[in-house]
Amino acid sequence: MDLATVARARLAATADSTRAPDMQRYMKSEMPFHGVPKPARDSLVRQLPALTSRAEWLDVVGRLWREADHREERYVALDLLRRYPRWQEPDLLPLYEEFITTGAWWDYVDELASHHVGPLLLAHRALVTPVLRTWSVSPDRWKRRAAIICQLSAKGETDLTLLTHAIEANTQDPDFFLRKGIGWALRQHARVDPAWVREFVDAHPDLSPLSRREALKHLA
Repeated sequence: MDLATVARARLAATADSTRAPDMQRYMKSEMPFHGVPKPARDSLVRQLPALTSRAEWLDVVGRLWREADHREERYVALDLLRRYPRWQEPDLLPLYEEFITTGAWWDYVDELASHHVGPLLLAHRALVTPVLRTWSVSPDRWKRRAAIICQLSAKGETDLTLLTHAIEANTQDPDFFLRKGIGWALRQHARVDPAWVREFVDAHPDLSPLSRREALKHLA
């Protein structure tokens, strides 16, 4: 039995039908849940057999994502992406783009942006930066959100030119998730350079009240 099938079977065996409706309702998901909470899912993933090749890893992740009929299957796909950092290379950007656009919701997008796209940017700036500049002006709002928030963990290595470009390309968009993402990205960078964030906010009076409030949340 291949690992994707094993993972699906173990999720089904761990299902809790009393939790599932509330989880689906909270996430506003059309796809149903098994009702497996994150601690149980983490334990399940740790107990899966190890993958021994990058090709097998990509096959398992791709199948869990594309063939999913319960949301936790896609969560396990993302868990397995994070479990094998040695296989993360820029050639995965089209895969991440696929998952962002087909997942099209904040739980998937935020995981992909902060834990996968962001580290690729730090490791391969010359290759990844132009892609993210393109994403920041995409018709797809989730690619734009990913471009805005992908540097949440970059701290002092944040590419401020890229961050500025991604934010300025989206300040006029009324979408809640973009406005919230802008504020989140600025608030996170304020932990490292509060003066820059204050100056940025002052210099951008067109920021939405939500973005401004989130950006300045922890600044006196």
